[in-house]
Amino acid sequence: MAEANQFKDEGNAHFQAGEMDKAIESYSNAIKLCKDKKLSAIIYRNRSACYLKKENYTNAACDASKDIKALFRRCQALEKLGKLDMAFKDVQRCATLEPKNKTFLETLRRLGAEIQSKAANNLIVLAREDAGAERIFENNGVPLLINMIESGKPEMILASIRTLSGMCTGHKARTMAIIQMISIDKMCSIMAVDNEELAMATCNLFQCINDSLTCSDKRIYGKEEAMVLDASKDLKTILLSLLEMVGSKKVSGHGRDQALNLLTKNVPRKEKNEDHSKTLFTIDHGLKKILKVCGQIPDLPDQLPMTENTQLIASVLLTKLYDDLKCDPERDNFRDVSDEYIKSKFDPKDMDKNIHAINVISGLLQGPFDVGNAMVGRQGVMEMMVALCASDREVDQLVAIEALIHAASKMSRASFIITNGVSLLKDIYKKTKNEKIKIRTLVSKDKTILYAVACTLVNCTNSYDKKDILPELVQLAKFSKQHVPEQHPKDKKDFIEKRIKRMLKAGVTSALTVMVKADSSILTDQTKEMLSRVFLALSEDVKDRGIIVAQGGGKALIPLALEGTNLGKVKACHALAKIASVSNPEMAFPGERVYEVVRPLVTLLSTDRDGMENYEALKSLTNLAGFSEKLRTKIVKEKALPEIENYMFEDHDQIRQAATECMCNLVSCKESTQWLEILQRLCLHDNPQVQHRGLVIVYNMLDSDDHELAKNLMECELLEILSVIGKAEDNAKRQPVIDVARTCLVKAMDLGFIKPFSTPS
Repeated sequence: MAEANQFKDEGNAHFQAGEMDKAIESYSNAIKLCKDKKLSAIIYRNRSACYLKKENYTNAACDASKDIKALFRRCQALEKLGKLDMAFKDVQRCATLEPKNKTFLETLRRLGAEIQSKAANNLIVLAREDAGAERIFENNGVPLLINMIESGKPEMILASIRTLSGMCTGHKARTMAIIQMISIDKMCSIMAVDNEELAMATCNLFQCINDSLTCSDKRIYGKEEAMVLDASKDLKTILLSLLEMVGSKKVSGHGRDQALNLLTKNVPRKEKNEDHSKTLFTIDHGLKKILKVCGQIPDLPDQLPMTENTQLIASVLLTKLYDDLKCDPERDNFRDVSDEYIKSKFDPKDMDKNIHAINVISGLLQGPFDVGNAMVGRQGVMEMMVALCASDREVDQLVAIEALIHAASKMSRASFIITNGVSLLKDIYKKTKNEKIKIRTLVSKDKTILYAVACTLVNCTNSYDKKDILPELVQLAKFSKQHVPEQHPKDKKDFIEKRIKRMLKAGVTSALTVMVKADSSILTDQTKEMLSRVFLALSEDVKDRGIIVAQGGGKALIPLALEGTNLGKVKACHALAKIASVSNPEMAFPGERVYEVVRPLVTLLSTDRDGMENYEALKSLTNLAGFSEKLRTKIVKEKALPEIENYMFEDHDQIRQAATECMCNLVSCKESTQWLEILQRLCLHDNPQVQHRGLVIVYNMLDSDDHELAKNLMECELLEILSVIGKAEDNAKRQPVIDVARTCLVKAMDLGFIKPFSTPS
């Protein structure tokens, strides 16, 4: 016993000194000599602590005994090994023995939450596959998911919603059953909470439900389908619930955004030959609610909760609804409903109602412009705008000036403002300290100063052309005692970035958008070029591009990219490419404008343009090509394919990758006739990385649901190419390429397009 104690003491000394290996050796010697069970438990516990320090969790768990401290150490070791269930049992026993131990209780709570989270994530993964989703459904998984939602824990609710999205994907019958069990009202209440992640997840769930109930379920249900699977009632209930969310004060800004997004995506027709009854229904039951959103003034009390993008999304929805109408009587009804709503808000005794009405008109001018222009033309509306400018309240001035900016794009309206409101605007500009009001007043009051304003903005953003100065020439000039101009401290990059952030915050994009709409006799080509330079400088930071889109910058860039000086058009095209590469095309370029973006982007593919312009253009075309078949067709018709193909063989890795990604998105276009030839060239490329990408594309096409496409692939030279590559000897440098080729051949064999060669017996 004495020797065992001696080794134990040595081990303790080594442990204190941080010498874990020596401590383990001493404790091991003590264990061999020790006969006393109590002492042995202490030594095992100490050695377990050493193993924990060395992150040898397996041995740490083995050394833990019935001693409560060692048991907790075993719990820690098992947790590190990822065996959460076993660790939970150990700490549960510890907490039972010492129920007041805060460490045990905290660990018990934390492990319980981790196990729940892990189980929830497993459900999400399982639900992504149809077989897994069916398994969850058949084993009463939906009531379990409802319990997780009722727990009130955001992470549990999020996991449940994502699991339900997987379960509702592509299965009409299961989707209808889930709707009955959970209820549409419950899903809407989850989307309404002030949690962006939850709102987006619930929006995705509604989209999955809509897709399954309308088009994506290809199963054959037989004669019962018409009777059992009539989804029209559920679809109508969802539409009414979303319209109710749009105008409800109980809905958060994020929830309102997602409700508007769902309406934008699913109500207007995707093809002109489809039925547009949903659009007419939405106008009858929800147009006034959408207009109510457009009229909100965040600075006033008792307003709807909104994000900075809510009113822009509402304007986009109004545009899509109006564009979806078929005939003049339908458009007249849209205008009449809008007119009736605006008239009901005008009240000589209530200024808040008046500015609400004016803000609705601003929303219409940013959306269906014809409707907004008709509202501005009503008797007394322009006079009301000018009168509001004379108000003492900043909020009245800001709303009125914003409306004047949008109304002034028509020459007749601009003339009215010049005649009746210039003196007021000048007075506001002098007195106000609000930068937003100042910049909007400047743009509204006199459009003859556009050139001067554009010059100022170019200087503020430092976006003029700068010559590269060689350091050798600077040294030579100094040596010859010539004057060498030095950069001003406030022209340095960090100062410029701060100025741009302040300009964006002050609403410079709105001002630029209005300047672009000015009469062609005022907006010269030189002014357009300067505006293009400013837009390009503003869009440099990816984080700022959302603000530019939200304030209408995407739409404003299109005319700048099509008209003006050559340099100005290139700058505008480059700014368009930056925005289109990271934005949702439907939001950045609403309506038919998105098709006007393609041609400017294609011009940047010219070899005369620099590498960054080529790269940004390819990224933006990739984004557009992944959006819709119409956009893919437009890109092909603009003869972009040969240019994109050339860049697929570029030496620069990023440009080559961007071109390949773009071509992958264009391959499915029915108008594309060159894709097969391009694919063959990819599969024969000298660069193994490019060749590997080409072969992966072939495999994905073979693995798709389009068997006709797979059959066509195997009936051309591609089969011979795959055979040659697949038969090659193993080669470390080209092994990934060889393996993919062999996988393609196996897939073709599984599909029955080729048969294995066999010798006669």
